[in-house]
Amino acid sequence: MTTWRPHPHIRVVAIGLHCRDGRLLAAEVRDDAGRIKGVRPLGGEIKFGESWRAALVREFYEELGIDITITGEPSMMENIFMHEGATGHEVMFVAEVAFPDGAFSGQDRIDFREDNGEQIVARWFDLADLDGAGGPSLYPTGLKDLLLGRKKTST
Repeated sequence: MTTWRPHPHIRVVAIGLHCRDGRLLAAEVRDDAGRIKGVRPLGGEIKFGESWRAALVREFYEELGIDITITGEPSMMENIFMHEGATGHEVMFVAEVAFPDGAFSGQDRIDFREDNGEQIVARWFDLADLDGAGGPSLYPTGLKDLLLGRKKTST
């Protein structure tokens, strides 16, 4: 198993929010012992000279082999976090994305590999099950409040 540590510099990343039947697609985040400690929407680092939009499309293509459509303007978040005793710091573009018709329909989970070879499992999670007693945390911290705020303004 690969042990991951945050980068020792500020990273600029883009993550995509994709929901199916009211459930958010997120990848499992594991500790060094392999236990699930949380989940995080898919996406990744923006390369120098690349727009956040291009990065988000590229990341989904690299990870899942699909061409997504970005369906709205991004929210911005700053994410300062600890993972296995190391501090990470990210500035994040967070945007809703749509999948091509039929992509992953009928699948409860999606398995893929990161660039470093790490095996990742992504599943659809009910927001009510995240950040609660006994459920995994939703990363970045504060994303659940952002998502719940979006729901309230769109109804």
